[in-house]
Amino acid sequence: MHAVIMAGGKGVRLRPYTTALPKPLVPIGDRHAILEIVMRQLAGAGFTSCTLAIGHLGHIIRAYVGDGTQWGLRVDYATEESPLGTMGPLLTMLDRLPEHFLAMNGDILTDLDFGDVLRAHRETGAPLTIATHARTVDIDFGVLDTESGRVTGFAEKPSMDYRVSMGVYGVSRATLARYTPGLPLGFDEVVLDLLAAETPPHAYEFDGYWLDIGRPDDYDRANAEFTARRGQLIKGA
Repeated sequence: MHAVIMAGGKGVRLRPYTTALPKPLVPIGDRHAILEIVMRQLAGAGFTSCTLAIGHLGHIIRAYVGDGTQWGLRVDYATEESPLGTMGPLLTMLDRLPEHFLAMNGDILTDLDFGDVLRAHRETGAPLTIATHARTVDIDFGVLDTESGRVTGFAEKPSMDYRVSMGVYGVSRATLARYTPGLPLGFDEVVLDLLAAETPPHAYEFDGYWLDIGRPDDYDRANAEFTARRGQLIKGA
């Protein structure tokens, strides 16, 4: 099983932490970089190889990860010379990827079974599998329903429930073959194209632990909770 980790972002929302460190290497808890946790989880889930798509401060990631042998993985790299979006980096390495592979952001903290996501993707035959999580969004305003200049409804600071993308995907090479390597490509564009073609992605619903470390609130929560959740997130730790 092979995984591609998107690790090329600038981490603007996490400044000043990311001024000198790439976002996947910001520390969680007392000593672990988020990327180290992800690599250990992938190895524990049965993955044997991994490609890191790097860009901003990529040389630091190379120095930290090396060839991946410390985690029992074979690691290679793809360098993003200019921003290519969430899916664009995959196009530049498509010819060296297996037919079905896992793609994920390098800044998530979760106890999701990455191997099961890829197995589900193969079994369903869907063009794309999206790991999803329930998320509640608090609206800090009074929300009005209006029609023809009249207020027809009102809710004071409501909470909205959504299923959101976790940034973890099962991907098939054939799904991306139509796109041009070297041009930016976003996850949103791929999903909308699949929906328009009536070949919808598969939703892998997950309701365990998940934080998006790229969001300052989630990063602070991750640091506060990591010690208590270490054994849950890193098996054998």
